[in-house]
Amino acid sequence: MDTPLRRRVLIVAILASFVSFLDGTVVTVALPAIAEELGGPGEAGLTLQQWVVDGYLVTLGSFILLAGSLSDVHGRRRILRVGLVGFAVASVLCAVAPTGPVLVVARLLQGVAGALLVPSSLALIISTFDGPAQARAIGTWTAWTGTAMIVGPFVGGGLVDLVSWRWVFWINLPVVAVTLVLLRRVPPSGVVAGRRIDLLGAALAALGLAAAVLGLIEQIWPMVGVGAVLLVAFVVVERRSADPMLPLRLFRVRNFAWGNLATAAVYGALAFGGFVLTLFLQQVAGYSATAAGVAQLPTTFAMLLLSTRFGTLAGRYGARWFMTVGPVVAGCGFLLMLTMDAEATYVTQVLPGILVFGLGLAVTVAPLTAAILGSVPSSDAGIASAVNNAVSRVAGLVVIAFAGVILGGVLDVASFHRALVVTAVLLVVGGLVSMVGIRDDRTPRTGG
Repeated sequence: MDTPLRRRVLIVAILASFVSFLDGTVVTVALPAIAEELGGPGEAGLTLQQWVVDGYLVTLGSFILLAGSLSDVHGRRRILRVGLVGFAVASVLCAVAPTGPVLVVARLLQGVAGALLVPSSLALIISTFDGPAQARAIGTWTAWTGTAMIVGPFVGGGLVDLVSWRWVFWINLPVVAVTLVLLRRVPPSGVVAGRRIDLLGAALAALGLAAAVLGLIEQIWPMVGVGAVLLVAFVVVERRSADPMLPLRLFRVRNFAWGNLATAAVYGALAFGGFVLTLFLQQVAGYSATAAGVAQLPTTFAMLLLSTRFGTLAGRYGARWFMTVGPVVAGCGFLLMLTMDAEATYVTQVLPGILVFGLGLAVTVAPLTAAILGSVPSSDAGIASAVNNAVSRVAGLVVIAFAGVILGGVLDVASFHRALVVTAVLLVVGGLVSMVGIRDDRTPRTGG
């Protein structure tokens, strides 16, 4: 049953995650304006655009595992507070950045703070709710945080067209302030007795992920190799550590392992598909920043209206078939967009695909999250959430890093259609992985 504490925890978790997810997408439609003011002409402007997006994702993906471990060691409330304050400070630095390099550095710092928010938020839900109420809470959290990812282009477009690109960062401050006030009334929780920070493991994970994604972004293949070596060393250290930051035993849990494979395919597709669609509508079809955001609002409404419902149904009937059918339906939505030409007529060429994609996304996300986090002990909720979020963010970053190869160096109708097919294939792969690997085991989780 819902209690005032449970409702407060859910609101705090939603708000803290919302601001992190929103900032991952709200910037996309502001990139042309940022490049015009701070980037300079030609290649310099393009490089700045890439790093404004990827700088945030690099540090977010690099530090999110450490953030999950910190959440379990020091408590979810404390880590959330640190992350919120850090996120607010970094947002101010972004908003007042006088040059492109300063903006990129501020985005790197913002990613570090953002890494502290999502694992602690989900772990707070896992430790507060159980049974069907937990599945319903995760569905509600998914509806609102997933909406942040989709509504970002709309919010960003409106701010860019009506005020300034700098306001895509200023809007974080009131959300953070409200969350901090509500967090004061949430009791401390989540400290796992006897657990400590695995400093060597944390360093290897952060440096390995950072080197790998940096190499992919800049296509410096020796750097990718360095990252791979460091990540292999991380796995070796974790296997031998008495108190590892990432307990590898989690991957012996079937739904956790297969669910993260599905996450990689699905979220890689979502990040790439949303990125390319937003740019195509503006740069090829001639939509304004606001119009490009409004065009994607039906997906937001689908998430808001349906995610909680599908999360509840997955808690009752199991997540497997929702995770199988949902990505396939979402993939069909992207294939419907193959009718789009350079005009991108909204009602006939854009909207049908957006609607089908939104339905598939709503079917997928809450069951996916619930299946993964519901398969591990609540004492591991922080690190389990961190792993899942690291997988989703790094998958998106890797696929976007290959955007130049997929698009052939230019965004036009033909390359956009290639990108749509790649996105659909990744979504279908995510559904097939779920069908093969996920099992609907309703055995209650233990807290140890």
